[in-house]
Amino acid sequence: MSKKIYFYVDDHIWTLRKLAKNKPASIFDEPYFAMLKEAHDKYGMKVQLNLFYQTEESYRDGVFDFGDDDSMFTLAEVPDTYKSEWEANSDWLKLAWHSTKEYPPFLYLNVTYDEMKESYMKVKNEIIRFAGEKSLTEGITAHWLPVSKDGVKALYDCGVRILNASKGDAYDYDPDTTVIHHEAWREVFLKNRQPETRCYDTIVGGIYPQTMFCGQNHLPSEIGNKQLGTFDCMTDEETGMKFKEFCPEIILNLSPLETLPQVYESQLKYDYVCVGSHEQYFNEEYCNYQPDTAEKFHSMAKFFHDNGYEFFFVDELIK
Repeated sequence: MSKKIYFYVDDHIWTLRKLAKNKPASIFDEPYFAMLKEAHDKYGMKVQLNLFYQTEESYRDGVFDFGDDDSMFTLAEVPDTYKSEWEANSDWLKLAWHSTKEYPPFLYLNVTYDEMKESYMKVKNEIIRFAGEKSLTEGITAHWLPVSKDGVKALYDCGVRILNASKGDAYDYDPDTTVIHHEAWREVFLKNRQPETRCYDTIVGGIYPQTMFCGQNHLPSEIGNKQLGTFDCMTDEETGMKFKEFCPEIILNLSPLETLPQVYESQLKYDYVCVGSHEQYFNEEYCNYQPDTAEKFHSMAKFFHDNGYEFFFVDELIK
């Protein structure tokens, strides 16, 4: 297999909101989608957009500024007007489930089977409705990453066969010694806690050391390290799902533009590279807007194109 790169962008809802509100003649008249298409046309970039089902109440508290129009928005409001255009571009532009919404954190850490199935199918059905089945991809990254065993079973029964996984040496939670970086997370961790729900220490995006939570989709360090830079996956015997740490080292919005080339260089030893990012940093209305987001996307696509990598979608590993 030739060298491949997988690129996905999490947390999509705002660009779809703009599409529904602005009603352009083409999806590529919206600046975000135009930016993606330009990178595809120039460098062969393929990209997977991971979708929320709805916007979030807390966005009104200074996170996004859409003026007076702060009403709730859901994927059910995305028109099917552009369905043929989505399908025509589905060889390089895919859509996938990510979560019902952004908060609370770790929505799927201790999720029940029925809750997981409902969340997944709400997004999947809307994608098929407005963008067509060709646009759907089922290489899945759950928002905040961990999923309970019952949640993984539900995803498998819904047709998902490969799931993004965490990696590290998991350990049991000890209320006296476990360092929780955000106190509000503790309640989420303990609510309906499942036997597979544990802790591990990681470096988020290769930059920020943090104690995180893990569920069924977790790889021990030994297995995860062997997968690094390869096309290997691990089949979970209890659920049948394949687990892989999709994106261990490059998240575009976490790094300044000027440092990214050296990060890219460090990946050239690998046959498999994954790059992640988040949609909101492209939006001027977002409180943490990064005006160089488009430049980051394009510089990444150009670098790996020029170094012989072919863009692909991670669910191709199990087809």
